[in-house]
Amino acid sequence: MAAVLRRGSVLRLRLPAPVWLPLRGGGRAICSSSPRYGDSECFTPTLSARLAGLSYPELQQMSREDPDTFWGSIAQERLSWTKPFERVQDCDLDKGQVRWFLGGRLNVSVNCLDVHAQTHPERVALIWERDEPGTEVKVTYRELLESTCRLANTLRSHGVLKGDRVAIYMPVSPLAVAAMLACARIGAVHTVVFAGFSSEALAGRIQDAQCKVVVTCNQAVRGGRAIDLKTTVDAAVRTCPSVKHVFVAQRTSSPAPKGDLDVPLEEAMGRESADCPPEPMDSEDPLFMLYTSGSTGKPKGIVHTQAGYLLYAALTHQCVFGYRPGDVFGCMADIGWITGHSYVVYGPLCNGATSVLFESTPTYPDPGRYWEMVERLGINQFYGAPTALRLLLKYDESWVTRYDRSSLRTLGSVGEPINHEAWEWFHRVVGDGRCPLVDTWWQTETGGVCIAPHPAEDGAPIVPAMAMRPFYGVEPVLLGDKGECLQGPGVRGALCIKKAWPGLARTIYGDHQRYLDAYFKPYPGHYFTGDGAWRSEDGFYQITGRTDDVINISGHRLGTAEIEDALDEHPAVPEAAVIGVPHSIKGEVPFAFLVLKDGEQKQEVILEELRLLVATKIAKYAIPDHFLVVKRLPKTRSGKIMRRILRTVALGGATEPGGGATEPGGQAGALGDTSTLDDPSVVTEIIAAHARYKEEQKKKKSS
Repeated sequence: MAAVLRRGSVLRLRLPAPVWLPLRGGGRAICSSSPRYGDSECFTPTLSARLAGLSYPELQQMSREDPDTFWGSIAQERLSWTKPFERVQDCDLDKGQVRWFLGGRLNVSVNCLDVHAQTHPERVALIWERDEPGTEVKVTYRELLESTCRLANTLRSHGVLKGDRVAIYMPVSPLAVAAMLACARIGAVHTVVFAGFSSEALAGRIQDAQCKVVVTCNQAVRGGRAIDLKTTVDAAVRTCPSVKHVFVAQRTSSPAPKGDLDVPLEEAMGRESADCPPEPMDSEDPLFMLYTSGSTGKPKGIVHTQAGYLLYAALTHQCVFGYRPGDVFGCMADIGWITGHSYVVYGPLCNGATSVLFESTPTYPDPGRYWEMVERLGINQFYGAPTALRLLLKYDESWVTRYDRSSLRTLGSVGEPINHEAWEWFHRVVGDGRCPLVDTWWQTETGGVCIAPHPAEDGAPIVPAMAMRPFYGVEPVLLGDKGECLQGPGVRGALCIKKAWPGLARTIYGDHQRYLDAYFKPYPGHYFTGDGAWRSEDGFYQITGRTDDVINISGHRLGTAEIEDALDEHPAVPEAAVIGVPHSIKGEVPFAFLVLKDGEQKQEVILEELRLLVATKIAKYAIPDHFLVVKRLPKTRSGKIMRRILRTVALGGATEPGGGATEPGGQAGALGDTSTLDDPSVVTEIIAAHARYKEEQKKKKSS
């Protein structure tokens, strides 16, 4: 029987004999640590011939003290160069200057496709898990290279040149991956926009990037529903004069509305050659832009470049998840997010992996979808979001246990800190208590995982629901309100990183000053993550949430994530979100929004238990002054809770639609932009629940 891990407990790994891996430059790589969870798994492989034989602590030390040798030797062997780089790095975080592998030239698509198609042409590159279970499509490296070349030639023949920006608004599919790689092949800069954003959101990104073309589909299919994409694109490009062509692929048989800019994509590709000479790219040329929006302001076009990003994505894919040749890597993210870029496309394909493209939803056609897929496809690593896990743990465990999950060797979570209940369920039920679970922390800006339980040395512990260890070359520091470095264990502060690493974003497109102001000005000489963290007695890192989600209760600074974590431990609470609201005496007090499991009737009893739980886990001062039970929380399509909306509602800055707060096009007045919400109707539900809550509070005061 699998052991149940409680809060604060650790999981220790027993590691068997080494496993050999091939290196791109020839030779073999030895995996020095490989925990016995069913089959063995690599977490600290030899990273280059020059680093062979070094232990995990020695690799960590070298990555920090001699980054030129560390990253230079890995880049020389792992990547295929048309011109070798002359200098490993030229970085100065005081100036926000990040440059890696200077003078080198390469092509990312060659590293992701050609090198594998030459040696293993029939190896499966992609498994497209389409919406309907059992209809998966497998695409080999040879086939993906051919499609990429045809699409690249199509772009070239329609005037797309090196440096031009290309918007991709497509569902998860092999053709979408080919579109990304086609841009990389000819030196165009792709910006993938999640195929669910509104026409206004899409137009804003196209306008900011000045995209020359848009690549889209007639429809997307998700959860048994067909969703029109072409109509959204048509509405967007009306206000985007930079767009010269709209390439339209057919995901379904439904005809798409015709536009003057339209080019039928499959027809155009059929006329092109399956051979496309790759454009040699400088290491620091832009590879892609990905827009990320903060709580306010227009979206930021985060720019990642060629060599540094690709190397970091590939290395983290191997070392964090224990990837080895022949594995089927299952990352459930959409390609519209950085997780999809790094761990569906670039990282796995650079490593020659088989990557799963998941088109559907976790509950279609039933809550067993993920685990039926794991059995059918033989997935070895499963990487998903805590929000999906919290949704699934509400259902009976039989939806998981009826399927064979013995192929799984590593589990991973991404997108937000995972709460203890979801971690324990994921580890115990999904992984049978035998799979290491890596809770990964990183951002769009970081390019890849920065803090995670793996890689680690032999016998290293895993603390549930904690990111724990920095990756090679990543040096986190905790800084205080005055910028002072907080030393030792048991401290909390602003999470910053004091040295650059290859995967770090280089700029914000068209606004480098905003890049400097956002990431380097708050704490000079450091990259400011915007997150807070706590360092444990063992030196491990726990992410406590955004620094703007820290509330000051009677002089006590407390991350709202800590309160949420305590609330989530109650068996009746699958999800909770906490924000701070003003208080005349205490300064601020917590306001908790709760989702209760179906069938939970005794709310007052549950709320009293929650008060006791928070007091026990944290302190009495941390008990929320307000509890509002809602059916669901407002989330973006990537699963992030939009606390800005909750804060506005709690402060009384939002009213029912029709009362002046909600405007057309996803703009909700004081609520700000709601176009990125998975379902904007959730706002109406929460506003109505808050109105009822205020009435109840008035009655209590008057009685």
